[in-house]
Amino acid sequence: MTLFPEGSESSPAVAAAEEASDCEVIGLIGLGLMGSAMAERFLARGFEVLGFDIDAARLGALLNRGGRTGASVCQVAVSCRRIILSLPNSDAVQTVLGQLEPHLRSDHVIIDTTTGRPEAVLEAARRLAGRGVPYVEAMISGNSSQIRQGEVLIIAGGDAEAMAQCDDLFACLSTRVLHCGDSGSASKMKLVSNLVLGLNRAVLAEGLAFAGKLGLDLEQTLAVLRESMGYSRVMDTKGDKMIAGDFEPQARLSQHLKDVRLILSAADGSRARVPLSRAHAQLLEQAELQGLGALDNSAIIRVFDDVE
Repeated sequence: MTLFPEGSESSPAVAAAEEASDCEVIGLIGLGLMGSAMAERFLARGFEVLGFDIDAARLGALLNRGGRTGASVCQVAVSCRRIILSLPNSDAVQTVLGQLEPHLRSDHVIIDTTTGRPEAVLEAARRLAGRGVPYVEAMISGNSSQIRQGEVLIIAGGDAEAMAQCDDLFACLSTRVLHCGDSGSASKMKLVSNLVLGLNRAVLAEGLAFAGKLGLDLEQTLAVLRESMGYSRVMDTKGDKMIAGDFEPQARLSQHLKDVRLILSAADGSRARVPLSRAHAQLLEQAELQGLGALDNSAIIRVFDDVE
């Protein structure tokens, strides 16, 4: 496992990203919250972006930001050497890879940022290796707002040589890249990271709701928590949103429920005990029933509104 810590804006990878303007078009399949944020970041650093999504409104948004849109996955494959996948789940990845494969060459690089099943990642890597096409996992720890600020952590997996071909793209998104090992390792690490992150968020929501029932000022409570031994970075990214009831999505609640279900499936397969994650899944399912699934994942605080 190798960690490349925060560096200066003059690092070689950052410099390469800044000089990439008219030499290459980056393919981006999936223009949801995360994909659209990546597109903005690449465009801001001088790359051209050719994007595709089944949602016409997302394609229009990319055009408005100065990107280009493809009529199909196949057009992205034909036009772009490096292709980034930002898709909702492993099934979507498998479908897209099936459409890409007839058009892939050995000089292509597939960079998958989708949080999915580790076993599906292994299968995708083997599938593409059979065609001589490098496949890189690039799991993103952070939300769409943090991508726009270049503040995420990239948890990478796959062949080191293939990852070196992605350095300039990674530098657009973050100065922190952690290489966990072979294909599948990054997806496993992302599940562990999301387990802790999601529980931190749920605990913060419960704590703020508890403080409200006790009659405490919530802004003061959050300030105290930030200075306490219970501090987590979730307090900085989600605390104010919870207090203000600002649930404009940076990462949707239903998407995290999908991740928690992946965690539970992986736990069942490895015989790991995850009782807190099982309770967390129930809270998120309750939130979905309350119609909160399309909102930001900080909306989990609403689950505690009517607790006596």
